[in-house]
Order: sequence, then C-alpha cells, then structure tokens
Amino acid sequence: MPIASMTGFARASGERQGLFWQWEIKSVNGKALDVRLRLPSGFEALETPVRAALASAFRRGNLQVSLSISGQVARETVRLNQDILDRLVDAGEALRERIGGEPLRADVLLSIKGVVEVAAAPEEEGEAEARNAAMLESFGEALASLAGARREEGDRLNAIVSAQVRRIAELADAARRNPSRSAESIRARLAEQLSRIMETGVSLDPDRLHQEAVIAATRADIQEELDRLNSHVEAAQGLLASNDAVGRKFDFLAQEFNREANTLCSKASDRALTGIGLDLKTVIDQMREQVQNIE
Repeated sequence: MPIASMTGFARASGERQGLFWQWEIKSVNGKALDVRLRLPSGFEALETPVRAALASAFRRGNLQVSLSISGQVARETVRLNQDILDRLVDAGEALRERIGGEPLRADVLLSIKGVVEVAAAPEEEGEAEARNAAMLESFGEALASLAGARREEGDRLNAIVSAQVRRIAELADAARRNPSRSAESIRARLAEQLSRIMETGVSLDPDRLHQEAVIAATRADIQEELDRLNSHVEAAQGLLASNDAVGRKFDFLAQEFNREANTLCSKASDRALTGIGLDLKTVIDQMREQVQNIE
C-alpha cells in the first residue's frame, strides 16, 4: 500500500422512506487523529460507530465530519385531548347558562392550547435500526472515497518526495567528490594559511603548529556527515516503500537531514562545497514541507 496524504474531501448521500441525508468529510494534516463530528439532534446513536470506522481507516489527520438531514424524519399524528375538551365544554356551557352568550364554537375550542396535540408517530419496531444501518452504509461510501482521495494525493507526494530524496543523494555524492576534500587541496590551504601567519613575523612552535593544522583538518572533514546523509537517504527510501503510516517518522528524519546539512555548511572551507551545502538545505526544507502532509 503506497503512502497516503492527510488531505482529502468526500461526500455521500442516501434516502429511506422520505428521509434524505448527506455525509461530508473534510481531512487536513494533523499530528494525530482528531475527529470533529456534527450530527443533527436525534441521531446521536451514529456517533460511536462513525468514530470507530474513522479510527480503523486512518492514523492521522484532522477530520471534520457532518451529517445533514432533509425530508420527513417521522410521521406526525394529531390527537384530540378529550378530557380537556370535555372540561372546557362543561365550563363554557355552565357560564353561558349563567350569563348568556353565543353557543360554543368548535374552531375556538380547538384553538385553545392543549386541546389538540401534534406528536410524532412512534417508529415501527426495528425501523430506527434499519435507518441507521442505511445511513452508516452511505457513510462507509464516503469513508472509502476519502481514503481513495488521500491515497491519490499520497501518490503525488510520493513522486515529489522521492525526487527530493534522489536530489539529496546526488548533492551528497557531489560533496563527496568535491576536489577541495582531497589531501592535496587540504595541504595547499594549510600551507597558504601558514604562509600568511609567518608573514606577520610571529614566532610559532613547529610542533604546536603541526598539531593545530591536524586539528583544523580534522574539524573540516565532512566524511561523517556524508555517511549519515547516505544512511538517511536509505532510511527515507525505506519509508517511502513502507505499508505503514510513516509521516511522523519522516518528519523526524527530515530534521536529521537538516542537521547534517547545517554541519556540512559550517565545516565547508570551499565556495563550491558551501554552495552544495546550501542546495542541500533548500531541498531538505522543501522536502520537510511535503512530509507534513504524509499520514
């Protein structure tokens, strides 16, 4: 399985007995798996299976999941509260007999609060479970679509990061072959520096001068940095071929790449070698930006 991005969008909809719904999932990069779920009132039972499905499908990413509903959720029934109506009629008739007045009108009685009650008809046994199952099925479609989008974006990231890793390997090889690292070049630079020191007329102990020259040459050597860069390149290639979520590991590895490039630049005593180090830092910085999106 190729690497996956943490960026994607998916949508899926469904319908059952006049109820229409639509799922939307938006995904962006994040350090861990962070799910923000928005469900309409009355559909809270969907939260647990939705979160479980997301946790099973993804390792990292900030996910915003929303469910929108339209249509009739349940049939409504009208019920006449006979007890209240009888009391009102009795009271009205007693008052009319006492003080007179027009006969009671049905429309007036029905407009009094509590006489007519509108309520949702109870769902048939198993209907809520069947409806939720249908909604979760369409959520699964959205989930599969999002996973596909993240893999597609991951393919693009793989191509970009692979090219950047190859470029790092090329630059490390160029630094390894740089003429300034040869024994002759080092000897020539030390001789030139020594000549400038001797021109000042300062008296120096030859043995001490030799020791300092050896120390300076050792500090300027970048062999260890080049070896570590090559090791990091191999590790990066392994991560790109991995079947696991490698984003965090790659982020850490990019920091190690950057550390070696910084050390190489600080040790470089040649303009061409410094240029290679700066190119390394540029490519590594670009790679770090891309790695932030890998799951």
